[in-house]
Amino acid sequence: MHPRRRAILLATPTLIAAEAADPWPRLGRRALAPILAAVTTADGPLLLRSWEVGRGGAFDRVHAETAYTYDNALAGLALLAAGERAAAWRVAEALRLAQSQDRHWQDGRLRNAYAAGRQYPDAPRSARPPGWWDGRWFEDAYQVGSAAGPVAFAILLWTKLGDPPFRAAVEAAGDWCATLRTERGFTGGTLGHEPNPTPLPWRSTEQNLDLAIAFARIGQRELAAHAEAFVRAMWDPREGRFLSGLAPDGTPNRHSALDANLWPLLAWPRAQQYRPALGWVQREHAVGDGFDFDRDRDGIWLEGTAQAALLLKRLGEDAAAARCAGAITQHMTREGWVRAASIPALTTGLETGITPGQADFHYPDRWHLGATAWAALAGLDASPFD
Repeated sequence: MHPRRRAILLATPTLIAAEAADPWPRLGRRALAPILAAVTTADGPLLLRSWEVGRGGAFDRVHAETAYTYDNALAGLALLAAGERAAAWRVAEALRLAQSQDRHWQDGRLRNAYAAGRQYPDAPRSARPPGWWDGRWFEDAYQVGSAAGPVAFAILLWTKLGDPPFRAAVEAAGDWCATLRTERGFTGGTLGHEPNPTPLPWRSTEQNLDLAIAFARIGQRELAAHAEAFVRAMWDPREGRFLSGLAPDGTPNRHSALDANLWPLLAWPRAQQYRPALGWVQREHAVGDGFDFDRDRDGIWLEGTAQAALLLKRLGEDAAAARCAGAITQHMTREGWVRAASIPALTTGLETGITPGQADFHYPDRWHLGATAWAALAGLDASPFD
């Protein structure tokens, strides 16, 4: 393990003194601690629950056992960045088993979420999406579906580990993602249950960026170039920012999303023509010392604020990055989990797809595995796209 990254995990007197001048080791160490602790709750491959539960209500029912694929891939990348290869491998292997042992799909896709906990080898059809009992068994339409971005993030984790057992998983996942190709970019994936889930015809800037990096990692250069061309086409030079993508009818989606403007700068740091996107989000998304998901600025989105912290630090804007780190710290639990939002229901302006025409996707003020993993990555100075 790199000595600097090992130092992040060990609270020595020297480290504690250094943290007074440099907040990043402490942020990385605090955010990584609950993820590591969660991995040790069971032996073997396992998926980590994504959300804090225990407050009661519908959110608890839907998320009591939910392990989102994207969150777990991020957690694996954070563990790997810290040198915790064995722990990262356990999460990556659990995702591989979920892919290969899905109760229905055998075409390389991953569902958006699975039931958290231990995943067992040699148990065909055993991997199931999360659900809950309320007089009968329910499963969430988004969770059972398959979006392009989470599958791409699984590829990023598997390829980062580079172990031979993951090669078949990577190839199968890449083949499934390729089926989403259109004349302009790749669609969002599917929503709902097997055997005939609903295709999602919109095309996302953020998810096409994920695919561009993932396809490049596995040597699919033409597919990578196709996804990258879509992202670059979403650049609006007049406003100096990226559009969110294309609506189902092919018209530009002018909704402003924080990650769609931060991730290209992390992925393509030499593309100076996109640097105005940082100024855009600083003007349009800033809330106190953090950033909102969209432009209504009703609260702080901590996952995106961690992404901004990492980018600002890499661009040498140390004071702004430190303010973001401070905002994240204010919304950490005693154990080190980072809350998703600073308010009970942070709007995003996005639809889940479950209720067409309604922007029904919100972030709650509960701790969140994805937000915590991004905070750890920021503290470690590591990007999923490195």
